[in-house]
Amino acid sequence: MNLNEATALVTGGSNGIGFAIAKRLIEAGAKVAITGRDEKRLAAAGKAIGAHTIHADVAREADVLRSYKELFQRFDHLDVLVNNAGFGVIAPLVEMDVASFEQVFATNVTGAMLMAREAARHFIERKGGHIVNIGSTAAVRGAAKGTAYYGSKFALRGMTECWRAELRQYNVRVMLVNPSEVLTDFYATAGLQQNTNNPTKLHGDDIAYAVQSALEMDDRGFITELTVFATNPKD
Repeated sequence: MNLNEATALVTGGSNGIGFAIAKRLIEAGAKVAITGRDEKRLAAAGKAIGAHTIHADVAREADVLRSYKELFQRFDHLDVLVNNAGFGVIAPLVEMDVASFEQVFATNVTGAMLMAREAARHFIERKGGHIVNIGSTAAVRGAAKGTAYYGSKFALRGMTECWRAELRQYNVRVMLVNPSEVLTDFYATAGLQQNTNNPTKLHGDDIAYAVQSALEMDDRGFITELTVFATNPKD
């Protein structure tokens, strides 16, 4: 697709990978709206890159419906949904509490479904569109303490395949991008340590480049799944 003058909606766009994706799409000529739960950080991000901001929590259906209402008040249509919003809880199975588990799935799985559902309704009517789900290498292999986060990314990968099977007939491309470890605040939010000074780790812009490249492929074909690893990460 040609990103110049295209319209895109990026969830979790106020920082990290989502911010990098929104910034790169804008630089490619797209008109972009970003969502986020932290209103101050969202406003600062929108101002920094020239994105339209929508304060919303994707885990809340009412927020999702309002997000699309606000989006279509600003733009007359949508070309691209980037389902990026997500977070993780890393804990042993025997210590996993229901509240934490459900919070992860509410954002990473239910939130992605709600956003994709509304985009799909629009795309089916328009006979075309693009959904990019930001997964993780956690979607293709299990790991100790990964019950909530890894489980949610496995679910997202499965939903991606279902949506692709449903929507191809309407010229809708559904793509999955799986980053390995990226230098963002994900680790800090999950209560984990990360060496942020490590020059061998991936950056958000590396994933943004992958998303842009996948989108810019001619619409007659598409990359179904793309995994991005650091070349030679040194912990």
